[in-house]
Amino acid sequence: MFDRLSVNPAVAGTTGQLCATGIFRQQWTGFDGAPKTGLFNAHMPIKKISSGVGISAYFDKLGQQNSNFVRLSYSFHRKLGPGTLGIGLSGGLLAHTLGNNWIARDNPSDDSAIPMGGRSDSKFDLGAGLYYTSPTLWIGLSATHLTEPELADVSITGVRHYFVQAGYDWAIGGDKKYVLQPSTLIKSDGTSTQVDLNANFLYNNQVWLGVTYRTEDAIAPLIGYQLKPNDKSMLRIGYSYDVTTSQLKNYSSGTHEIMLSYCVLLEKKPDLQIYKNVRFL
Repeated sequence: MFDRLSVNPAVAGTTGQLCATGIFRQQWTGFDGAPKTGLFNAHMPIKKISSGVGISAYFDKLGQQNSNFVRLSYSFHRKLGPGTLGIGLSGGLLAHTLGNNWIARDNPSDDSAIPMGGRSDSKFDLGAGLYYTSPTLWIGLSATHLTEPELADVSITGVRHYFVQAGYDWAIGGDKKYVLQPSTLIKSDGTSTQVDLNANFLYNNQVWLGVTYRTEDAIAPLIGYQLKPNDKSMLRIGYSYDVTTSQLKNYSSGTHEIMLSYCVLLEKKPDLQIYKNVRFL
């Protein structure tokens, strides 16, 4: 819920601020070669052309496989009712590398899909999306890997993925000191679908506690703190711990994830004009 740009380019600039977010995830601790994922993204509005731009950089390491993504995003904005509609497109590089430090029961050389000398490949990738945000509601529809890039040298194809994301801020009893923030993220590749259901409780616009349920995977409690040093900026830090609910729970001690983000309002410097008059009064 704190990283919407990575799966939807239409999010770029819709906050009206310059925002940067970093996330690190250590998945399934206890496994050798367990997934490690890092993400950085930043986006900002360009008000003169009613648009926003963003960049996302992502790495993922799983055993002998390293995956890297770099995407540039553009979003065209239009006012719609109390909120803003973004129409976005992203383009970038998708790269995969397979190492050669294999430890296997059977000889890897017997499998033609396993490169013994290590290989890498990269391809251009496209994504697109729609996103609407208002003071209390946000919803997005998007797709990644639109071109389904085929990385033949590493026997990997970027299958098209589809995302639906939505959330709502509900001030309990009309008191903004107590805000319940339900949200969801639905992910599908057309063959399998996974749903994240989340609920955060934000107290005094500073501290949040929450929980996420991910179907057939995990339950994740969350905790976080946000600091507003002034009316123009905000710093957030959050942590979550995934309690595995699948059969992997017998072997994994869970998943750790930490998030840090900073947003600042960009303001145009005032256009000062000086008027001189030769008259002396």
